[in-house]
Amino acid sequence: MTLLYLLVPIAPLLGAIVAGFFGSAIGRVNAHRVAITGVTVALLASLVILADVLSGNTFNGALYTWATIGTMRLEVGFLIDTLSATMMVVVTSVSLAVHIYTIGYMHDDPGYQRFFSYISLFTFSMLMLIMSNNFLQLFFGWEAVGLVSYLLIGFWYTRPTAIHANLKAFLVNRVGDFGFILGIGLVLAYAGTLDYAQVFTRAPDLAAKSISLIPGLEWPLLAVACICLFIGAMGKSAQFPLHVWLPDSMEGPTPISALIHAATMVTAGIFMVARMSPLFELSDIALTFVLIIGAITALFMGFLGIIQNDIKRVVAYSTLSQLGYMTVALGVSAYSVAFFHLMTHAFFKALLFLAAGSVIIGMHHQQDIRYMGGLWRRMPITWAVSLLGSLALIGAPFFSGFYSKDMIIEAVRASNLSAAPLVYLMLLLGVFVTAFYSFRMFFLVFHGRPRWDQAPVAHTHASHGETHRDHHEPHESPWVVTGPLIALAIPSVVLGAIAIGPMLFGDYFKGVITVDPAHPAMAEIARHFTGWFGLALHAVQTWPFWLALAGVVTAYIFYIVAPSIPAQILARLPLMHHVLEQKYFMDRINEFVFARGARLLGGQLWKRADQSLIDGFFVNGSARVVGAIASIMRIGQTGYLYHYAIAMILGVALMLWWFAPVMNSAPMVRS
Repeated sequence: MTLLYLLVPIAPLLGAIVAGFFGSAIGRVNAHRVAITGVTVALLASLVILADVLSGNTFNGALYTWATIGTMRLEVGFLIDTLSATMMVVVTSVSLAVHIYTIGYMHDDPGYQRFFSYISLFTFSMLMLIMSNNFLQLFFGWEAVGLVSYLLIGFWYTRPTAIHANLKAFLVNRVGDFGFILGIGLVLAYAGTLDYAQVFTRAPDLAAKSISLIPGLEWPLLAVACICLFIGAMGKSAQFPLHVWLPDSMEGPTPISALIHAATMVTAGIFMVARMSPLFELSDIALTFVLIIGAITALFMGFLGIIQNDIKRVVAYSTLSQLGYMTVALGVSAYSVAFFHLMTHAFFKALLFLAAGSVIIGMHHQQDIRYMGGLWRRMPITWAVSLLGSLALIGAPFFSGFYSKDMIIEAVRASNLSAAPLVYLMLLLGVFVTAFYSFRMFFLVFHGRPRWDQAPVAHTHASHGETHRDHHEPHESPWVVTGPLIALAIPSVVLGAIAIGPMLFGDYFKGVITVDPAHPAMAEIARHFTGWFGLALHAVQTWPFWLALAGVVTAYIFYIVAPSIPAQILARLPLMHHVLEQKYFMDRINEFVFARGARLLGGQLWKRADQSLIDGFFVNGSARVVGAIASIMRIGQTGYLYHYAIAMILGVALMLWWFAPVMNSAPMVRS
């Protein structure tokens, strides 16, 4: 099986190499064939591996020793269990759908081969992260997905907004990665190894240790290490306040929005914390920190989705909010629920992103939902799959999102952490908000009166930067686009019902995820679980169901029945609208506090340290000292012979005066 394990990441890597280096030679069609073949092989191998793991066969071992430092070995190795094998299937299946979809979406783009190379390389990087059995390989995959996402977000590099967005994503992720590498450094320093299994074995000893970050103030070692690791997850999984890069990353092509921001890169942090459950379970401080950050992200990022008019940005803020729900689940020790929502969300959010791309194609690259409407007649397939994806997102009973999202809310209610009651109320409010902005977008795009003839005369083509000045009739996308949508719609509906029993209340993650008995959330909700059908029927007796329904009804009234209401509300609440429009001023805070602060610090270092100290004191100062000495010496350098003769006579006299007493005091030796 080792060769099969290797085949999973190597197949997409080979596809990326061939499409990237030989794309111009083999042509566009062969480039996408090679890339799609590589991902297909990876998916098939992942399915075989998952079946093998479910039959009881796991693997944890090194494949290659990269370096040896004393007794520490830096290795490339795989950890194949239910957590990693399931994630491999999720990543490769969504990646395959995105690869096929890309044929239609990017068919006239001049960077066609390069794009396929990038997305295959991204798939390889994510698989290396998932399959790692040590922190070194985890960090390699972590940084590799960040690098490739930088290339993909800025794929249309002739657009200044795309370059700004990919630079922003890269820099914000560096902030998170700084904390991540500090956490890895603490683990290495105190555990003496980077191997997961060995670190987890030594976790109880690490929990008894403390470190002094400030003299006289002791902190539990694991609390600091886990918080540092989670800061890395905050960057990758776009948690407040390191979330600011994800909405701007919508400047990249729509397939990237689905691949990076729905199923893969942004879920890396969730996967990492679930993998590190043996460490996080030993620190209530770290869990509370995770819980609070997740709750803030889940609710307040949802508010921002209400006022967005770009169809991709609405889905992007939805992703931020749902990532917050996953993080909340991690904070209450419901790691299996967090991963369950990660899995279901991957499919229905990829579906929504790709459906948004289908709408953009059908609307001839118009992305403003205010200039759509009535598209259900023109794009019936896209309408149907968008409805299914939206119902899954809001947690409608019997849809995948219902089972995972409601379990998160129930786990928070059953948690004994001090912040859990407040977080529970925030999540309930978030249910209404999610339903409202999801169906606001759905109704504005597909229902109501057509408004595409009201769009501004000029708009820019998404791939080439061309300006079109004529209006086009909307149309359904080609099968190469709608086919992946239909394929993603199936798990968006049925996956939750199939997986909830074994994954949450069975032995699916036995021996893989650790939950301390002191954290009773999962045990509590397991006592009330009666099966997927009973859970869905019971939904009508719960707050989340009625809040979601209220959100849908409110959106219908606001945007179909009485579309003048939103404008009246905005007129009465201009301050609130301004705060939301400015995204809580986080970009301005980052610009004026951190960016400007860094520039001021750099300016002061340049003036004080570089100009004054280094150039002024050491370089110019030493030159001035040499010059001063030379000026003094130059006084005696007249060029007259008699001056030099006098100097010589004076020198000899001085030597005689200096040495004569010494010679007189020396004992005389008689022969």
